[in-house]
Amino acid sequence: MGRSYGFERTRKGLVVHLDEDERRLLRSIAQQVIELVAPPAAPADQDPLVAMVGIDMDARRSEDPAVARLFPDAFTDDEDAAQEFRRFTERDLREGKVSNARAVIDCTSPATTGALQVPDALVLPWLGFFNDARLTIGTRLGITDDSREEFDQMDDDDPRFAMAQIYDWLTYLQDSLLQHLVAE
Repeated sequence: MGRSYGFERTRKGLVVHLDEDERRLLRSIAQQVIELVAPPAAPADQDPLVAMVGIDMDARRSEDPAVARLFPDAFTDDEDAAQEFRRFTERDLREGKVSNARAVIDCTSPATTGALQVPDALVLPWLGFFNDARLTIGTRLGITDDSREEFDQMDDDDPRFAMAQIYDWLTYLQDSLLQHLVAE
């Protein structure tokens, strides 16, 4: 990654210094998160009350391990209860993750220059985005508590190396942001 130094507290609030390549990378990752989690369009013939409440009658556990990691089952002992819970919650969860990613895209737009200001109202969406991006990348890489040392010692000719570096960079940014929240 470039020369980011993490988040810092200034008189104007939280800021992060990112060069244009880093901003572009964050926007790209955020767009990929949106594409991965955006809720499917509701059927045209959907019951208006079901649509208004946000029930997703077709919600199912995803076959994609990264999506399944972002939307885990609420219950492990009863498949029917887990499916029922998913029907009532997953659409809102998906919309929240899309909203978080869009907040990052908006803050890192090419029109912004200099330090990026992250308004207090967007700190939690940024944290949510970092969490979703890291869970997705970590799942794709197969990172577990037991495999972390393997990834720390990865050679730069390993095809997973670049993605592991991005994962570490996002971890650094997330930790940097969290440190400022804890200090307040």
